[in-house]
Amino acid sequence: MYLLGLDIGTSSIKVSVVDIDTQKRVATAQYPEEEAEIKSLKSGWAEQSPVDWWQNAVHAILQLNATGIFNPKDIKAIGIAYQMHGLVIVDQNQNVLRDSIIWCDSRAVELGEEAFDAIGHDKCLQDMLNSPGNFTASKLAWVKNNEPEIYKQIDKVMLPGDFIAMKFTGKISTSIASLSEGVFWNFREDEVSKEVLDHYGIDQKLIPDIKPLFSVHGSLKADVAALLGLQQGIPVSYKSGDQPNNALSLNVLKPGEVAATAGTSGVIYGVSDELTYDPQSRVNTFAHVTYAKEKKHTGVLLCINGTGSMYRWAKHNFAPHLSYAALNELAATAPIGSKGLKVLPFGNGAERMLNNKYTGAQLLGIDLNLHKQPEIFRAVQEGIAFAFRYGLDIMRENGMQPKVIRAGMANLFLSKVFAQTFVDVTGVPVELYENDGSVGAALGAGIGAGIFESPEAAFTQHELIRYLEPKNSEAYEPIYAEWKNLLDKAL
Repeated sequence: MYLLGLDIGTSSIKVSVVDIDTQKRVATAQYPEEEAEIKSLKSGWAEQSPVDWWQNAVHAILQLNATGIFNPKDIKAIGIAYQMHGLVIVDQNQNVLRDSIIWCDSRAVELGEEAFDAIGHDKCLQDMLNSPGNFTASKLAWVKNNEPEIYKQIDKVMLPGDFIAMKFTGKISTSIASLSEGVFWNFREDEVSKEVLDHYGIDQKLIPDIKPLFSVHGSLKADVAALLGLQQGIPVSYKSGDQPNNALSLNVLKPGEVAATAGTSGVIYGVSDELTYDPQSRVNTFAHVTYAKEKKHTGVLLCINGTGSMYRWAKHNFAPHLSYAALNELAATAPIGSKGLKVLPFGNGAERMLNNKYTGAQLLGIDLNLHKQPEIFRAVQEGIAFAFRYGLDIMRENGMQPKVIRAGMANLFLSKVFAQTFVDVTGVPVELYENDGSVGAALGAGIGAGIFESPEAAFTQHELIRYLEPKNSEAYEPIYAEWKNLLDKAL
């Protein structure tokens, strides 16, 4: 028997099938092969089509089935991980009313800051654990203010994973975790935030039914089952934002455990058993996958918008015909510090850890006679690692003191240069595992369907691939200090 997991990413849709007995991936597929487009009609805007997400998911699942490694009829449950904070709105017939305003879109920053002031900083932080910022509630307010004719047609507001589950099942639901990432949830009262809805003038009827994250969110419709070759009626039994899901995939479930990922965006995510918050809302706190009213596990999330997106930009503009593996090999031939070349990787929207400021990405200290491709690609990887260190220091200010960080062997962590630089600069050892977001979503489906009796039971065969310890911290410390000084000037 098998489980199907989908990771609805910004760059592509990745799907995996996991064997229930071994808890291992048996097949995987990804669509499209090249990075999906982010539509940017104005500076700081970022949109994608939910219809494209669904069509890409269908393509990926059909590619997965075509491997012939498993019988699709033996899949027993479906789980979904998704890019966080995106706004999806549909009418009464479940038709999408506009493209999704996604996580890295900056248009609602001013609205969020106004709400932060009007509701009260202490009230927002103590109850919602965050400033409204440019999260989903503020994005919805932007539509209300700027596209009133569209807003009038809204029947339900969703996060991206809620939309994909709707396409599978025809049912619309959400969870506390999803609402918290949209800053729709009051943690103190354990209910939808009346303060946020009232400030923005949003009717609570737009919020879908709330279900436990690990539960049946609907059953696979007959027409979708026929299209995908799956068994009609199997449950969609798990939906989670990509970062809590990444933590789940790495068995990061208990307070004090920490996960990291470096895909399109970069994240450090630590589990806490306290309703903690950063007074400046530079890092954010949302409900973890194990959150319950009697066990309030939260996830403290540092997000850097410009990680994989920065590396992708460098590849497309400096070496478009080389693979990422080849770029990593090139970077390894440059010395620590990239001969003085430095990169600020902040060119993908306003950065929350920089107080919602936008510096743009910057290549600094270019010597036309000295710097070539190896230095460029190493400097990009080092700049991203430095950004992680900057954010981790903010998390340390807020009580998160990781002794080890777990990461999946994927994306930038496939680069030996980046992985070791991350460890050297942060000073924290890293454990690398094979699991990724789509595998985590599949295992989450098993938990939600009751196939695994608990989250812990889904990871009895979790295996460590590699353990990295700091080796060059002393060499990197002055280089990081120079980089931080450049960032301070940019800010």
